[in-house]
Amino acid sequence: MSNWSDTLAVFDLETTGIDVETSRIVSATVAVLGADGVVQERVDWLVNPGIEIPAPATAVHGISTDRAIRDGRAPVDCVAEIVATIRRHLDRGIPLVAYNAPYDLTLLNRESMRHGIPPLLTPAPVIDPLVIDKALDRYRKGKRTLEVTSQFYGVVLDGAHDSGADAIAAGRVAQAIAKKHGHALPTTLAELHALQVGWCRDQAESFQEYMRRARDPQFVAAGGWPER
Repeated sequence: MSNWSDTLAVFDLETTGIDVETSRIVSATVAVLGADGVVQERVDWLVNPGIEIPAPATAVHGISTDRAIRDGRAPVDCVAEIVATIRRHLDRGIPLVAYNAPYDLTLLNRESMRHGIPPLLTPAPVIDPLVIDKALDRYRKGKRTLEVTSQFYGVVLDGAHDSGADAIAAGRVAQAIAKKHGHALPTTLAELHALQVGWCRDQAESFQEYMRRARDPQFVAAGGWPER
């Protein structure tokens, strides 16, 4: 069985919205999990994004504009630290887990550019439990949100939509997938990373086909992974 899941860096953002081009980071967590899923290192950031946090976003993660202004730090400092922390783990050869990686990694890339911080360039290896789960258990019915997928794999997710809770749950889901489907996955991280690039592209093409058939003939699905 593959042992890539023994030590994992995990990463999650809470933000001002869903558009990676315009949304800003409000909170972030980067942590490291051992083979038993226990947190060995953890850093959290609360950011003053410099713009109003829309009410629907606050309703999801619970962070208001007032709180971000009062307790949050400057985005330029936080983004630089987040990038440096992730880079340090990847340089140590620790894979980075992000659930629906293209959202968090693309948004982090755009924030880096916005604040003049050298971005992570083609971060690797990345583990995206959403992409792997869809590829290995293609016909399972129901949603694939982190909450639903955590429950399916028996992972406790306390306080969903908190960057720390979500990052750690995503890492534990990756470890549960490695246990359950280890025989179907490559043993090297480089191979697993490359497989996910193809899987994500295929998943986007199949979603685009469905959407064009069912709802919007012009629909375009983005298939870039782990960044768009």
